Amino acid sequence: MDIGAPKECAAVVRDRYWKAHSKKEKPLIPDEYCANTGQARKYVIRKLGSRENPDPQPRRKRQAVYNGQVTPALAKIWEVFDYPCGQRLKPLIGSQTDRLRQFGELPISDEGSR
Repeated sequence: MDIGAPKECAAVVRDRYWKAHSKKEKPLIPDEYCANTGQARKYVIRKLGSRENPDPQPRRKRQAVYNGQVTPALAKIWEVFDYPCGQRLKPLIGSQTDRLRQFGELPISDEGSR
């Protein structure tokens, strides 16, 4: 049996397993598959029991929340305040943005900061 054969066999057996109607017929299918491939019965049951595709789709990325001007400003504020978590950063953004702009640490306009 070559390397790809168990995967091909599993696809055929999975269809048969899900189409089996009687409780007497269903346990025989994993036993037959185990005898042919030499794989453990519990592994085969999990493999045949899942209806989903074994090759998952890549995850979708989130859309950007901030535009291109705001992201570098947020990164700079995050760096100035020694990389706090989001809960601690949020109040700092509101209270310290004007002060950072006065000292020249944050070179953004009023439109980019609000």
